[in-house]
Amino acid sequence: MNIAALNLRQAIMYKMQGSDAGAVEDTIKDAITSGQEKTLPGLGVLFEVLWQNSDASSRKEMVQTIAEHLPAQTDRPV
Repeated sequence: MNIAALNLRQAIMYKMQGSDAGAVEDTIKDAITSGQEKTLPGLGVLFEVLWQNSDASSRKEMVQTIAEHLPAQTDRPV
């Protein structure tokens, strides 16, 4: 892992510290609706927190849900 990735992760965790469930939900919804790629690292950090704090059964369910909702294989985007 490089320094920039570590610093970004730390910055996101710092920004989110102390957030209640409502603030986390608002952050997630805003990141998704904005459609901006710059929000993807933040969602990744939040997913990492979820993953690290989930049991094997929950992880399996998350992976299955993601796999079921990915688009079918198509031509590579240009």
